[in-house]
Amino acid sequence: MSVHELIYDWNKIEPTLKKPNRRISFDDETLRDGLQSPSVREPSIEKKLELLHLMESLGIDTADIGLPGAGGLHAMSVERLAREIADKRLRIRPNCAARTHLNDIIPIVETSHRVGIPIEACTFIGSSPIRFYAEDWTLDKLLKLTEEAVTFAVKQGLPVMYVTEDTTRAQPETIRALYTTAIQCGARAVCVCDTVGHATPDGARAVIRFVRRIIEEQGEPVRLDWHGHQDRGLGVINSIAALEAGADQVHGTALGIGERVGNTPLDQLLVNLKLMGWIDNDLSRLRDYCEKAAEACGWTIPRNYPVFGRDAFRTATGVHAAAVIKSYRKGDVELADAVYSGVPAGLFGLRQVIEIGPMSGKSNVIFWLESRGIEPTEERVTRIFERAKQSPTVLSEEEVMQLV
Repeated sequence: MSVHELIYDWNKIEPTLKKPNRRISFDDETLRDGLQSPSVREPSIEKKLELLHLMESLGIDTADIGLPGAGGLHAMSVERLAREIADKRLRIRPNCAARTHLNDIIPIVETSHRVGIPIEACTFIGSSPIRFYAEDWTLDKLLKLTEEAVTFAVKQGLPVMYVTEDTTRAQPETIRALYTTAIQCGARAVCVCDTVGHATPDGARAVIRFVRRIIEEQGEPVRLDWHGHQDRGLGVINSIAALEAGADQVHGTALGIGERVGNTPLDQLLVNLKLMGWIDNDLSRLRDYCEKAAEACGWTIPRNYPVFGRDAFRTATGVHAAAVIKSYRKGDVELADAVYSGVPAGLFGLRQVIEIGPMSGKSNVIFWLESRGIEPTEERVTRIFERAKQSPTVLSEEEVMQLV
């Protein structure tokens, strides 16, 4: 009997999320939006190149390689990444952030010309009433900036994604005016942003459906993107809701790094969409991607982080461990992966780990010893078990080996 036959899947009984009947694409913001976190370090260009190739291996479609308008070393890094894509003929397509200002767009044009490949200009501008009030903006001013920036970029031969910041708190008439202007000026992608992580899944669906109608009214082939943040911990589910509602491409960063509490964790989003059957991307190098991003950015992966945290597939609890151990005894790794886990560790090159601690049973000790080729004599098992019961934490490898 297969594991799937042993699981009654309530997720499929009354599904509200329906798989889109189109290809889902992804934009990786790790090397731009992700680096806005106040707690990360700027990776070296060598580390950025490694991450770029890992994105390619995961089937990521586009990557934000920076904001060349910032100048200096950052602009040099942008050009080096773009040149790597061109020279190695990578499938991943580069894009660059830019304010709706010629000073930010011109460096993208120049880089694109020097490297010899298109670089999508992601021209961004605020859209919410709270931002209007804080900045003393008027809609007329923003429409003028939009028209000038998008028209210029298109005339220079750049593909343009027009990005409205804080879209999920913007008024419908403002959203309509901004996107209509951008599309009429030649933007062939627009991006809805949940800049401060305000949206719930209902809000994500509503705004995406609204913008989808605006696109349809214009009658142009325009890609619709969703860019989410984690302030309410809803980045992944909001991205899934946005896809279901009509988004073509969703954005995220490795491990969810980014400003404040971060962006949508792209790795978690990929895992969920893979398990839902919405994508067929090869995720065999997803662990490498997460670990390399953490190393490059000086980031620590939380121990309880989904899939790639140290504790994701690790247990010292007697009841849980016993079920996993019995599955292994049956010679069924797939069963061991599923009996106390909602994510199959083997899909990502990992396996269930049995530890010994104060909540363990003797089966934990026996399995631990056997898995290391050590004979589980009664005296040895009892000695380790009794020490574990007196310990405030899980025993380390060194502690157990001393007791052996």
